[in-house]
Amino acid sequence: MNFVILYGTESGNAETVADDLVDELSADNDVQSIDMTDVELDTLTADAFYLVVCSTHGDGGLPASAVPFAEVLDAEQPDLTGIRYAMFGLGDSSYETYSRGSERIDERLTALGATRVGDYGRHDASDGSLPNDTALEWVRNLVAGLDADADADADLDDVAAVAR
Repeated sequence: MNFVILYGTESGNAETVADDLVDELSADNDVQSIDMTDVELDTLTADAFYLVVCSTHGDGGLPASAVPFAEVLDAEQPDLTGIRYAMFGLGDSSYETYSRGSERIDERLTALGATRVGDYGRHDASDGSLPNDTALEWVRNLVAGLDADADADADLDDVAAVAR
């Protein structure tokens, strides 16, 4: 599978998570990691599966590296139909705006036609766990679900071929 990890970070935690996801997935997949600051909309294609990792900054705001991406999405309003992605947010549940930065990106993507797949992963800084550990567990479950879906699709293709 072709995974593209898009990360938005303020202090580097989301980038560290993205790096660990690359390490986890690269043995069996094509994987690249891109800071949201560097994303060009014409490179978002349906032949990749996107893992979006985004922290929250301040009072529910976007981290600095996610702001340009959000602004381009808002300004250009691209049709993202066919784009599939999974979301992982970093935040602290002791704040009322827990994980709001990632939710802001998620809302933009779905409003433009992209489809979120799987469970919305979240790391809560107040629970004492490491964001990387939480993200690795999340991505393993996500990939297992994607693999199961791919196997089911292949089985349906086999049944359709026999029926012809």
